[in-house]
Amino acid sequence: MNYTTQMDAAKKGILTKELLAVADKEQWEPEKLRKLVAEGKVAIPANKHHTCLSPNGIGSMLKTKINVNLGTSRDLNNMDMELEKVQDAVSMGAESIMDLSSYGDTRIFRQKLTKECPAIIGTVPIYDAVVYYHKALKDITAEEWIQIVEMHAKDGVDFMTIHVGINRQTAQRFKEAKRLTNIVSRGGSIIFAWMEMTGEENPFYQYYDRILDICSQHDVTLSLGDACRPGCIEDASDISQIEELVTLGELTTRAWEKNVQVIIEGPGHMPLDQIAANMKIQQTICKGAPFYVLGPLVTDIAPGYDHITSAIGGAVAAAAGAAFLCYVTPAEHLRLPNTEDVKEGIIAARIAAHAADIAKGIKGARDWDHQMSQARKDLDWEAMFRLAIDPQKARHYRETSKPEKEDTCSMCGNFCAMKNMNRILEGKPITIFDE
Repeated sequence: MNYTTQMDAAKKGILTKELLAVADKEQWEPEKLRKLVAEGKVAIPANKHHTCLSPNGIGSMLKTKINVNLGTSRDLNNMDMELEKVQDAVSMGAESIMDLSSYGDTRIFRQKLTKECPAIIGTVPIYDAVVYYHKALKDITAEEWIQIVEMHAKDGVDFMTIHVGINRQTAQRFKEAKRLTNIVSRGGSIIFAWMEMTGEENPFYQYYDRILDICSQHDVTLSLGDACRPGCIEDASDISQIEELVTLGELTTRAWEKNVQVIIEGPGHMPLDQIAANMKIQQTICKGAPFYVLGPLVTDIAPGYDHITSAIGGAVAAAAGAAFLCYVTPAEHLRLPNTEDVKEGIIAARIAAHAADIAKGIKGARDWDHQMSQARKDLDWEAMFRLAIDPQKARHYRETSKPEKEDTCSMCGNFCAMKNMNRILEGKPITIFDE
């Protein structure tokens, strides 16, 4: 039986090889997973041209997935460094790479990713249009915007962020409502500026059916971009954010009617007490489509530490229903991240994702923690290193502060509770200073 997309196949009762691979990774029954893909509650981004892909499913009932943003910029146009980041991200367990390149020969980099990288590959075509056409923003035509989307689809990109929710109506509401930090989405600011300068409707909104046709032809998952995501906690959950979300809910239904998979982008900066409610609102308005969040960052005061502010928000968001966490590095708001920043961001996001998976009761999530606890009880340092989310750092810390006794660490030494409890329960004496 023929099918056009993963959603089309699922609706027809077909178990694709990608779906079977995801079912195996998640330890799910394929038929149960198929029904969720058919309903749009799970997305399996898998462009037909990305032949080296190792598929992953994105949905609130599955393991929480991690996306890593990277790419060249005018100030740092080093493709080799970006490829090193890609390799590091994949080796550290990131399921998705999003190429946000905004300078240089972006197509060569993008095609290299889809030919060689097994992770899900995402892009934001609106960035690339500005680079590709190399002309004034106001002079880019609606047709040219659409052509860039088609080019990315042909290049094998698995999902694309399209800022389609900020149409002229939502843009007017934004202008009337006022905000402290205005629009902080790069893509959202670009298309807003284009509409203001040309007086035309957002071409991605006006020609949305053409976008859907392109996605259907190549099996591209749509990431419906949140142009009005809050850029500070004061703007969180405001009328601009919610108005755009309502529009995204309507566009989700239209995409599903054409068998195009959808994920919904979310905030942004948000106080801790608003996060869970925002996840529930999204699930309701967008009918259970997977939610993809940047953070959320729970405070605005921590430049240099925003991998931590985002991990706090990400854990709460994923526990409350977000399916996909976009990592944030310590360099957020400050510079293009280097390879060490990328590592710190990935580890923070993976901790948040795992913490949420424990809270959600994801099958097998607690097993990892149980094994680590057993290794600690046994004072089995090699097992602890092997089980650590960052084995290299764990081993480095121990080796740079060697204890007097190999079965302890330099913090507690012979005061080690694990060691002493093991001994006393085995009927052995505890002397501490005399050992």
